[in-house]
Amino acid sequence: MKISTKGRYALRLMVDLALNDNGEYIPLKSISARQEISDKYLEQIINALGKAGYVKSLRGAQGGYKLAHSPSFYTVGMILRLTEGSLAPVACLEDNVNHCERAAECSTLFVWEKLYEAISNVVDGITIADIVENYKKISGSDYSI
Repeated sequence: MKISTKGRYALRLMVDLALNDNGEYIPLKSISARQEISDKYLEQIINALGKAGYVKSLRGAQGGYKLAHSPSFYTVGMILRLTEGSLAPVACLEDNVNHCERAAECSTLFVWEKLYEAISNVVDGITIADIVENYKKISGSDYSI
């Protein structure tokens, strides 16, 4: 499984908003400069995050973006599922019910189920707050990435 640039950049954007939260809205150009990601690409990502209710926006000279909830609210899984869709390693596990006609006799299904469970446990067990804390620990800094 590969995570696309959209998923990786969405995660970086959310972490950047958390690290640079001073109570004010953060201009997308600032995030773009810090993250070295084009504003046009970030606009696409931030629109999806806004529609999902993950970020708040304010238009105008003092406008920008900020997290709609605390960093501990958001898991990596929430952000990746929004940008990537299902994280299931095989198509038959994408729905809540496995509709594959071979599921009952599939000799490898348990492998894919274990892999999916492991992926979900990791991405659903790490929050934006965890990433921020880890970054501060490894960088020895309170500044953004």
